[in-house]
Amino acid sequence: MAEQITQNILVIGPSWVGDMVMSQSLYKCLKENNPDCQITVMAPHWTRPLLDRMPEVDASIDMEIGHGELRLAARRKLGKSLRTALFTQAIVLPLSFKSALVPYHANIQVRTGWRGEWRNLLLNDCRPPQNEQFPLMVQRFAALAYPEISSPPQQIPHPKLVTSQANVDASISKFSLVTSDKILAICPGAEFGEAKQWPSEYYAELSNSMLQQGWQVWIFGSANDELITESILADIDDRHRGHCHNLAGRTSLAEAIDLMSLVDVVVSNDSGLMHVASALEKPVVGIYGSTSPDFTPPLAEKVKLLATDIECRPCFKRKCPYGHLRCLTELKPALAIESVESFSASE
Repeated sequence: MAEQITQNILVIGPSWVGDMVMSQSLYKCLKENNPDCQITVMAPHWTRPLLDRMPEVDASIDMEIGHGELRLAARRKLGKSLRTALFTQAIVLPLSFKSALVPYHANIQVRTGWRGEWRNLLLNDCRPPQNEQFPLMVQRFAALAYPEISSPPQQIPHPKLVTSQANVDASISKFSLVTSDKILAICPGAEFGEAKQWPSEYYAELSNSMLQQGWQVWIFGSANDELITESILADIDDRHRGHCHNLAGRTSLAEAIDLMSLVDVVVSNDSGLMHVASALEKPVVGIYGSTSPDFTPPLAEKVKLLATDIECRPCFKRKCPYGHLRCLTELKPALAIESVESFSASE
């Protein structure tokens, strides 16, 4: 039996939370193919809490060049600095021309990625898109773990983030939380735009319903979600306000991941945190407005997707072109309440 060659793989990772979560399926496939391979992921520094919770990733390198910045000289310098690492292959997940520059200047022997933006000048394993064969983003990521003539397995391993008890306990203590009651996590933010954001009054109605049933509610999000979280809190019943904890903008991404690992159900807009919840194997209620789950669905075992079938969606717009936001307003809170209760009843 021939000795398997140890691979030293550099992955140029995505710059969005949800995409980075889904990239773990690629790392899992690489390790299944060759358990001794070394995987290093280059990505923006803020993604490190995600990479630190992926056992398949052996090392990470901060991409210090901002997302969207070309900076040819800086990319050339960074690539040259990696030549001594002796990477045997680079896998480039973003589809941009600039994302393939670092592996090219690093003189990595095999440079793999999907074709796009003249990347055939930089990638020597540049594959034509196979969108019909791989309709999901996670399938397109995982397919790059295999030779071009091969197909990925029918059952692609789902992302699975791993938390440590010490980190979880530290976060509980820091925010003075208790876990004796059932916990509903809501993720009401949407960096993409208002056309992905379920109304605050709907989140408040959902929260009040579950609080009345003895649940806690933990609100997750970034500092940019302050306006909607304040609107939700303003509508929370005073009798139950002590069981509703606003963590949006207060936690780091690492702390948000560790705390979300404790909740019972997650209700989220189509966002990065929805994919984090899925990778923590939580029951997820995903709310879709202008976007569609057809390309990047939550990859959890227990999922309920809420979406309307009105004629103008999905439009993938940041703002409603018609100003009515029916794709969101017609998704009444009762639908989410029923979904959460059904998950609870099935336990």
